[in-house]
Formats: sequence, structure tokens, C-alpha cells
Amino acid sequence: MSGTLRLGVNIDHVATVRNARGSAYPDPVRAAILAEESGADGITAHLREDRRHITDDDIARLVATLKRPLNFEMAATAEMQAIALRHRPHAACIVPEKREERTTEGGLDVAADIARLTEFIAPLRAAGCRVSMFIGHDPRQIEASARIGAAVVELHTGHYCDLHAEGRFAERDAELAALAEGARLARSLGLEVHAGHGLTYDTVGPVAAFPEVRELNIGHFLIGEAIFVGLKKAIAEMRRQMDAAQA
Repeated sequence: MSGTLRLGVNIDHVATVRNARGSAYPDPVRAAILAEESGADGITAHLREDRRHITDDDIARLVATLKRPLNFEMAATAEMQAIALRHRPHAACIVPEKREERTTEGGLDVAADIARLTEFIAPLRAAGCRVSMFIGHDPRQIEASARIGAAVVELHTGHYCDLHAEGRFAERDAELAALAEGARLARSLGLEVHAGHGLTYDTVGPVAAFPEVRELNIGHFLIGEAIFVGLKKAIAEMRRQMDAAQA
């Protein structure tokens, strides 16, 4: 286990490779166990409505197998609420979801759905799940997340990473500054702050350096890097860069 900044490893895209052939391999649960052994502080898995990668059986096996906390990413639907209440993962991260998207696009609009989300997360909180809202850095969304009783906000870093990849460095720096301000606001409201989406070795450092951030959730890049160096080495290097940024 790490010190103050935790690393959650998302194993969704091991399942993506498996499902491309309809085979039993590679097994995302095996990847999760290896991630635990390699220094991950937790495992993240997103059970999407269309089951495009992680499946119901994967979640059941993860809950039965993991020694580290499971962060269960889920849409705010009755089906996903029932699954979360059945398995009672350590954390339930509520994310926006559209069937036609390649990956999660932007953050959840908590401010526009306060009454429903307050009611939706209440049974999850009562079951002992730490409820997290996956949002952008908009102050309205952060304040709304605190109002509905969430314990955590996870700030969406995808736009920052995209701007970096496109070489739009002035805009990237402005986005990074907005994320930092969002992290400060969230912490001042008593929320634990996480961050994730699109982070790579090139972009993780500045986010890991935010003193308010307690956890980074990283998946797609680590699974891709593992093709070349193996999952253990990929995680170890990410862990090294996170620790260096904090130091």
C-alpha cells in the first residue's frame, strides 16, 4: 500500500481485449490480482449498461477475490443500484453514461439532478459504500456533490490530457489550474478528492502534485503500456512518478 496518494488501477480494458474474441482470456480478475501484487491500492471496474467490457460475473468474482478495495463505477440507474447493493463494494462512483460514446465523456451533471441523485445514493450510503461523483471542475458540480451527501468527488482529467496530447499547452495549463481550483474547493467542502481519466506518464505528475488529491484512478494507459513492459512494471513506473510528484 502507498502513503498519502493512492493508485486505483482500472482493469476494464483487459475485459475489452477478452470480449473482442468472445473468449475466456485475458481474465480481468487475474489482472486485478496482479495489480494488487504490483502496488495498486485499489481496483476500479465500470459495469456499463451495454456490458461492453466488464460483465456481471466479473464483478461477482472481483468482490469474492480482491484483497484491496473495489471502486465500482456505475450509471445512476435502478439496475446498477441493485447490483451495487447486492455486492456492497467499498466505493460506488457514479458516472455519466451514453451507449454511443467510446468512453466516459465529461462529468456528471449533479447540479441539474440534485433531488434524484440525493435519493439515488441514499441506499448506497446506508449500505456502507463510499459514494463518489465523477464530475468536471465546475464549482456548481462540486457544490452540488457536497449537497447530495457524496463522500468523494473524482475530477475528470480527460480534457487536460487531450489538450496536452494535442500540444495546446496554454489551454492545457489553464485547464490544469481549473482542476487545481476545483480540488481546493472540494476539499474545503469536506469532500475527499480523487482524479482520473486519460492520465499517462506524461500527464500524471501535475495532478499527483495537487495536495488535496488522495487517489488517482488510471486504467487504459496502464493496460496499453502493459502490452510492452508487463503490468507490474507499468504500475511500478506510474507509482514512482506519482510519488516523485508528491515529493
